[in-house]
Amino acid sequence: MRYLLAALMLGLPAAAVAADTILIHRDPGCGCCGEWAKIVKAQFGRTVRIIDDANRPALMKARGVPADLASCHTAIIDGMSFEGHVPIADMKRALAQRPKGVSGLAVAGMPIGSPGMEVPGRPAQSYAVVAFGPSGRRVFARH
Repeated sequence: MRYLLAALMLGLPAAAVAADTILIHRDPGCGCCGEWAKIVKAQFGRTVRIIDDANRPALMKARGVPADLASCHTAIIDGMSFEGHVPIADMKRALAQRPKGVSGLAVAGMPIGSPGMEVPGRPAQSYAVVAFGPSGRRVFARH
């Protein structure tokens, strides 16, 4: 939000900032968030800003992210929220489809094998990507 405010103060259109920059609020010092951010940057081809955010629970609440779906970072892309290690294909599908009543996707916790949580020699855990928003929750994808 502060980047958007700074851009507006500099006279840049808000849409240009929103379309170009991906903001990732992370628990301060979390290393896996950086790995996930590298994947996001490579797949979206956009600027990624990582913000160490000691008050991320307040951001999550403001963005409507259910507390029980918490992970270590919250990304904001084109107005949608993505909590945790959400696969890029699921993010792109949600952004393209803009399902009614869905404000974001979440992967609770930090499942091994999810993007940015790959561990050599360890099998991937099964996990669900949950869509959330004013219409409630539903499973968006399973991995």
